[in-house]
Amino acid sequence: MSLPTARILGIETSCDETAASVVSDGRVIHSNVVASQIDLHAEYGGVFPELASREHVKAIYPIVEQALHQAHLTIQDIDAIAVTQGPGLAGSLVVGMNMAKGIALATRKPLIGVNHMEGHIYSAWLYPANASPHQPPNFPLLALLVSGGHSDLVLMKDHLQYERLGGTLDDAAGEAFDKVARLLGLSYPGGPSIQKASLSGSSTAFAFPRAMMEGTWDFSFSGVKTSVLRTVESLQAEAKNLPIEDLAASFQEAVVDVLVEKTLFAADTHQVREIIVAGGVSANKRLRERILSQSKRPIHIPPLSLCTDNAAMIAGAAYFHFVHKAFSPHDIDVLPTWPLS
Repeated sequence: MSLPTARILGIETSCDETAASVVSDGRVIHSNVVASQIDLHAEYGGVFPELASREHVKAIYPIVEQALHQAHLTIQDIDAIAVTQGPGLAGSLVVGMNMAKGIALATRKPLIGVNHMEGHIYSAWLYPANASPHQPPNFPLLALLVSGGHSDLVLMKDHLQYERLGGTLDDAAGEAFDKVARLLGLSYPGGPSIQKASLSGSSTAFAFPRAMMEGTWDFSFSGVKTSVLRTVESLQAEAKNLPIEDLAASFQEAVVDVLVEKTLFAADTHQVREIIVAGGVSANKRLRERILSQSKRPIHIPPLSLCTDNAAMIAGAAYFHFVHKAFSPHDIDVLPTWPLS
């Protein structure tokens, strides 16, 4: 069954990226503009919430204008407005939400609130307008969502049907990367820094623990983080130079082992057809290599530009709400957050 055509303007301000995008039919990216604040937060070793919200206020209007301009459209050409509703930093979210509400009220176009993690799933459907379309994911599928705040396994039997099988019980994978990077004296954000250091290190130099959480689909990365801390303390007590590259590679391998093994086991158990890996940590080269080489099923991993926070994924997810929830042309409604919030 073919779905109706619709152009969605997406807005994303859940953390430290101010982003806007125009996507048609839940797949085709006509513009995807992102203003990053990484350099501003680097000196704090993480996102400083008040600074993030102030920067969003400065950037949001020109970013939305730029997204429309790059798509060669006006706001009147848009069928609906989409915005990240959560989860995220409250001060950051409210900036994007107020911008989206203002546009919707002024134009009398539908307003669709999207869960940030739902957006990451739908990034697997997207492709640029100047590229050839790829085959979209097929249901039933399993999504591994790995980011700074989330490590979730989600079963989907159809569009907008989510069953959360398990998630992080403490530190998410991305959070653990950031904390271990800080411990090793590497720069923020931790994921890229640890990946870079790992290239020159041995993944078997240190036997860090793997918390497989047998009998559940949950994750736990606080143990491996603590193990790295104790190892560093022990080496420093012996006045030894820290083998940063070996520590980074061994830690990365421990995290990737758990993510890959649990995901593939869950895929076998639930007999899914395909797997999506999405979220900021899905940009990790070692994770990509391992799951692509070990999976018996097709794997969908978005390009690097769609792994980190962006508004195209929000507009993409909103399209499926728009066509399945029977929005009328003058609805102004923010949907309730989805079951993973």
